[in-house]
Amino acid sequence: MSAESPPGLDLARLRSRLDADRPGLVTGPLSARLIEGGRSNLTYVVDDGARTWVVRRPPLGHVLPTAHDMVREHTVISALGSTAVPVPPTVLLCTDDAVLGAPFYVMDFVEGTPYRRRDQLDALGADRTRRIAEAMIDTLARLHAVDHTEVGLTDFGRPEGYLERQLRRWGKQLDASRSRDIPGIDTLRERLSARLPNSPAPTIVHGDYRLDNLLVDDTDRVTAVLDWEMSTLGDPLTDIALLVAYTEGEALGDEISSVATAPGFPPVRDLVARYTATSGRDTSAMGWYLGFAFFKLAVILEGIHFRHTQGKTVGEGFDRIGASVAPLVARGNATLEED
Repeated sequence: MSAESPPGLDLARLRSRLDADRPGLVTGPLSARLIEGGRSNLTYVVDDGARTWVVRRPPLGHVLPTAHDMVREHTVISALGSTAVPVPPTVLLCTDDAVLGAPFYVMDFVEGTPYRRRDQLDALGADRTRRIAEAMIDTLARLHAVDHTEVGLTDFGRPEGYLERQLRRWGKQLDASRSRDIPGIDTLRERLSARLPNSPAPTIVHGDYRLDNLLVDDTDRVTAVLDWEMSTLGDPLTDIALLVAYTEGEALGDEISSVATAPGFPPVRDLVARYTATSGRDTSAMGWYLGFAFFKLAVILEGIHFRHTQGKTVGEGFDRIGASVAPLVARGNATLEED
């Protein structure tokens, strides 16, 4: 930890806001560090010598419309606190840009490991890797089983026409981040638009569900689901499809993740089969959803690449992100052709 303010987090202003809104919470000088590995919102661990918290805020510079919504993250995490879905307890939401230059929220620090690389799982062995992957799937099924009306999220999204709006939204995100030619990406968007499926009953959707957005403890239990910036009410199959896209995408470049190549990590068909059995949902239209997941993932990475070219990213590895976009687009088109 450092007592100096890291980029995007003014510790003096954060302390003043915490003292005003949660008097007595902080008992010592604050120190902080940026958690490396995040490619979107910035995440910091903050410590006062007695307690530890986590602060989330949008990235510096080029923020896409509707993305990086701190209010949305805080709302859904707070609502899920009483459910079987593990989330960190929330501490504070601040929408005053004058404090840190952007909205932010504070939550309690939760113990656990976000597994992103194969070598992390290699050290655990095949049996534990399999159990962790199964816990990941079962936690997703529990999320999709939550009655959003019972936890106060009735107005959290507009599930009618969800897939059409999602496709339009990510198309706009793509247009907002265009800085180079990406072969096949417009063809992929057109194919998806022409073959929209009918959605099942709506649920809470995480929007970016994958293993490194979970914290896992030493008993292989998921202790927290993180990074809710794209959560809403919508089609639950988009979550499992994006998880599969992340898994298949590992063959395209480990800038996405490399956990699926670890011994013991179940193949895609087993992940989908476990979700189908645990959730009781029909996954027969997975081809379209997977094509859309590759499109969405490509747009996300292109946005990160665009911010990197503007010098607006904080951390390491951003120079390699752009090379992953075209292979994801190609896999999305191939998926629709196979379906």
